[in-house]
Amino acid sequence: VQLVESGGGSVQAGGSLRIFCAVSGYTRIRNCMGWFRQAPGKEREGVAQISTTASTYYADSVKGRFTISQDNAKNTVYLQMNNLKPEDTAMYYCAARRSLYCTVLAGSVYNDWGQGTQVTVSS
Repeated sequence: VQLVESGGGSVQAGGSLRIFCAVSGYTRIRNCMGWFRQAPGKEREGVAQISTTASTYYADSVKGRFTISQDNAKNTVYLQMNNLKPEDTAMYYCAARRSLYCTVLAGSVYNDWGQGTQVTVSS
């Protein structure tokens, strides 16, 4: 599976962005899909994930502000980010796990990764 992120950019605190992950290699998404982020000098952290049954899970730091969704007709996974904060600044990566279902939101269990899209939030 190939993953290509897009939609990143710069926004002021309190603003919104929607980032995209185009999934190719399948006729429809049949993986647990996740979003991760990594800020300079920090470890990669899980942001959100969605299973093929549309079950979702969010990191506490983004709960209530971010929404993960997917459109199987477009083979695209989205991350809607609202009320952005400067601490959300990071490179955001889309990832696919070779499983229909999601368990832990940890990078070690994900198999395929995109190249990332930068999100910068200014105060």
